[in-house]
Amino acid sequence: MKTHIQWKGNVSFLAEADSGHQVLMDGAPEAGGQNQGPRPMEMILMGLGGCTTFDVIFILKKARQDVTDCVVNIEAQRATTDPKVFTHIHLHFILAGNNLNPQQVERAINLSAEKYCSASIMLKNTVKITHDFEIG
Repeated sequence: MKTHIQWKGNVSFLAEADSGHQVLMDGAPEAGGQNQGPRPMEMILMGLGGCTTFDVIFILKKARQDVTDCVVNIEAQRATTDPKVFTHIHLHFILAGNNLNPQQVERAINLSAEKYCSASIMLKNTVKITHDFEIG
């Protein structure tokens, strides 16, 4: 897997993935950015969210759960001094479906966190990651 990052001026960067998709990242205005895209650290959280949601939906469908929606709200705390690494990340899953089994939902989330989500497994070596869920 490869990616290409092109500096676009000030604190703006265009990232292109192997798949050909691009995303513009930009810094906060107080750091010289123009707020034209997510911050690089926000991209890490977005990647984590996408990775684990992919797993949870896949696992639930494989378990024949009729899931119709899945949202993950992620909150993260960062260190106050450089390097401003994440110190805690919490993922709150909100799922909807027909007769979803809470035990199956919990199992899917745990399997993602402990076995399948590469982003989560990589990050948990340096940051505390917690999660919970609700079925709406």
